[in-house]
Amino acid sequence: MAATAAVKAVVFDLGGVLAEVSGVPSLRAMAGIDSDEELWQRWLTCEWVRSFERGGCTAEEFAAGVVADWGLGIEPGEFLDQFEGWVNRPFDGAEELVSAVAERCTAGCLSNMNAVHWDATISHWPLVKRLDHVFLSYQLGTVKPDREIYEKVVATLDLSPAEILFVDDNLINVDGARAVGLQAHQVRGVAEARAAIFRVLT
Repeated sequence: MAATAAVKAVVFDLGGVLAEVSGVPSLRAMAGIDSDEELWQRWLTCEWVRSFERGGCTAEEFAAGVVADWGLGIEPGEFLDQFEGWVNRPFDGAEELVSAVAERCTAGCLSNMNAVHWDATISHWPLVKRLDHVFLSYQLGTVKPDREIYEKVVATLDLSPAEILFVDDNLINVDGARAVGLQAHQVRGVAEARAAIFRVLT
């Protein structure tokens, strides 16, 4: 989509763009799924995942539901133990990228997130303090790629959708943002995010 307005805010996805998500290979193996794209499509549309990341069920209910629905062959407690360690650390250069963006315009993140990962790990990362706005699904009560979550971002930023650039590693989420009118690009990792952002900001 061609840019129709000057970008006044950049909103980052976290996992896969600014931070490493390590659980994908093991979950693919357990579920017998062939590709990362197929796994993310199923994950992002799984009702247990959506409920948990909307703040609608407990971690224990989420784990039991995913194990049963996906036929994972492990106990829910074991799955939850593994899940807690899925988000490891920011990618090299992530904090510097966020800082560079924040010097030019409003910087925020929009993440399908749960209290387990946020409270234990991500909220303590220095790059979070560089963000002007933090939009988390479990606090907003809605998840990507649903229209409502992008509309809440637009309303909070008090900008037109076309003045917001959103970067995410999952195409389904990029398409959701574009449907609301945001400028949005699929990127994986810091280098791709930097290239997409500064093509627009410069």
